[in-house]
Amino acid sequence: MGKSTFLQDFKAFAMKGNVIDMAVGVVIGGAFGKIVSSLVANVIMPPIGLLVGGVNFTDLKWVMKAAEVGADGKEIAPAVTLDYGQFLQATFDFLIIAFAIFLFIRLITKLTTKKQAEAAVTPPAPPVPTKEEVLLTEIRDLLKEKNN
Repeated sequence: MGKSTFLQDFKAFAMKGNVIDMAVGVVIGGAFGKIVSSLVANVIMPPIGLLVGGVNFTDLKWVMKAAEVGADGKEIAPAVTLDYGQFLQATFDFLIIAFAIFLFIRLITKLTTKKQAEAAVTPPAPPVPTKEEVLLTEIRDLLKEKNN
């Protein structure tokens, strides 16, 4: 198996339609994620923070052990904290992103089922028989009557 065969196989794989579609989906998904993250951080969370008393969720933490400060004022050991606010923020981000994707997929599903329903509702009309077909049908019916 030569080098050129490997490169040709890779090129054939990379140029398949489903691989390119997947790559486009990943790029668009990344951009969509940035938009939704901005929506969460800049539009949705500030009013929620205001409603709960101006709290910024990412700043919420439980100090399990305070920082140790030396006599000269320098920090000897950092504080040990449980940063549950960042977890809450990540959870809100996930829920809102999941909800946005749900709405997007629901919209696409409705559009595709609507197109399918429209196609199913209007079946194609049967073709109109030609003069020859009408004449042959009459002859057939007459022969059936004669034989009975």
